[in-house]
Amino acid sequence: MFPSTPTNLTPVVGVGGVVFDEDRERVLLIKRGRPPRKGQWSIPGGKLAAGESLVHAVAREILEETGLVVRVGPLVEVVELMSENFHYVVLDYLCQWEGGEVKAGDDAADAAFIPLGDLPMMNLTDAVRRVIDKALELAQKGL
Repeated sequence: MFPSTPTNLTPVVGVGGVVFDEDRERVLLIKRGRPPRKGQWSIPGGKLAAGESLVHAVAREILEETGLVVRVGPLVEVVELMSENFHYVVLDYLCQWEGGEVKAGDDAADAAFIPLGDLPMMNLTDAVRRVIDKALELAQKGL
C-alpha cells in the first residue's frame, strides 16, 4: 500500500488507448485539462463507467477527447497510479485509427499526433513512455 494512502480509498478502473498514425511515426497524445497531472501530455483515456465494457470505454474516451474513431485492439499493459488522493488501475490498449480528425474535446486541453522522435521533449511519465514503447512493439508485429 502507498504509505500515505487512506484505507477507505476505493480503486477506480480507468482505460487508455495508444493510437499511431498510418506509418507508426507519430502517436496520439492529449494534454490533460484536469487533475491528476493537469497540463501534462498523456495517452487519451478516462474512467470506466458502470455497466460499460472496457473496449467501449476506450473507444468512447478517445472519441470524446480527440475526435477520432478507433478500433480497440490488444491490451498493452495495466498501470497502477496511486497518491494520497487517488488510486487508479488503468488498462491501456493498442488501437487503430479508423476515422475522424484530431480535435481536443471533453477534458483534454489539447490533442495531437506527436512524432515519436519528439517524445523525450514532452515531459511524459515513465509509465506513459513504457506503454507507448510496448504498444509500438505490438503494432510492428501486426497485432
